[in-house]
Amino acid sequence: MARAGVSTAPLSRLHSLPPPRPALLHHPHSHVLLRPQRKAPSTTAAALPPAADLPPLSLPAAAAAAAALAAAVSLSDPERRRRAQAEAAGGGDKEAVRAYFNSTGFERWRKIYGSATEGVNRVQLDIREGHAQTVAATLSMLRDSPLQLAGATVCDAGCGTGSLAIPLAAEGADVLASDISAAMVSEAQRQAQLALASQPAGSPFRMPRFEVRDLESLQGRYDVVVCLDVLIHYPREEARAMIKHLASLAEKRLLISFAPRTLYFDFLKRVGELFPGPSKATRAYLHAERDIEDALREAGWRVANRGFISTQFYFAKLFEAVPAGSSS
Repeated sequence: MARAGVSTAPLSRLHSLPPPRPALLHHPHSHVLLRPQRKAPSTTAAALPPAADLPPLSLPAAAAAAAALAAAVSLSDPERRRRAQAEAAGGGDKEAVRAYFNSTGFERWRKIYGSATEGVNRVQLDIREGHAQTVAATLSMLRDSPLQLAGATVCDAGCGTGSLAIPLAAEGADVLASDISAAMVSEAQRQAQLALASQPAGSPFRMPRFEVRDLESLQGRYDVVVCLDVLIHYPREEARAMIKHLASLAEKRLLISFAPRTLYFDFLKRVGELFPGPSKATRAYLHAERDIEDALREAGWRVANRGFISTQFYFAKLFEAVPAGSSS
């Protein structure tokens, strides 16, 4: 989902990166980057003078420009609008995320997670593809494991509009799908009903159970716990605590996707935050792979498989973890 029990919130970016790549799985798909094209749109190009008319930028001028950009990044306060939103919602990050994904965020992400193309822009379509690759990679990891999905109990923590819960249910899994957003859960239920109605005779489809819950209130024991594109709403220490909580609910498999933190991505995130927009209505946190692995290890789990999903405007790391003593 877009989430805090939710899936990813996009992060605006001003940089050029390689064209979309398929999901990469290291074994036998927040978060989201907004990356401009290598070639500027014609409308933008037409508004600029020809390159020959531009004066050359001297080394001192280039250094001054770089210093100005660094100062703008360090002195800007992109948190102000988020603090205001959190206060208006009556609390901190969780309340802000819940309010966002029950209102404007729900409409935006329902469009991204859906299948219609009318009224969906190029960026949203690309993010849809990235998230779909993450779902496909998750299903591939589970199918390639010794686990039998038919009859397995699965907790989809932060289910969004059901993009993972419904395919799992179609394979006969007993799924609990939860999300912090009541609007998201309602849409996921609607999509599941449509999927059920289209199943052929003899289908193993099992209607998921849907609940409006944040991650902290999840209880029970499950063969598999999956949490995709949700940790972007949790700061470092809260994310580590949440991973341990999710691990306490899982018995055989724990799959988590997150936006990886590197010096490069962190700098781009800060630059992107200089440009306000609805996509940055909630905070977005990147996470170091080591932090995620440390939290899993402290909970008695180890990373068995890794994936990296990257399209033009979306990126995510995907970890499949198993109990530390497990051979699979």
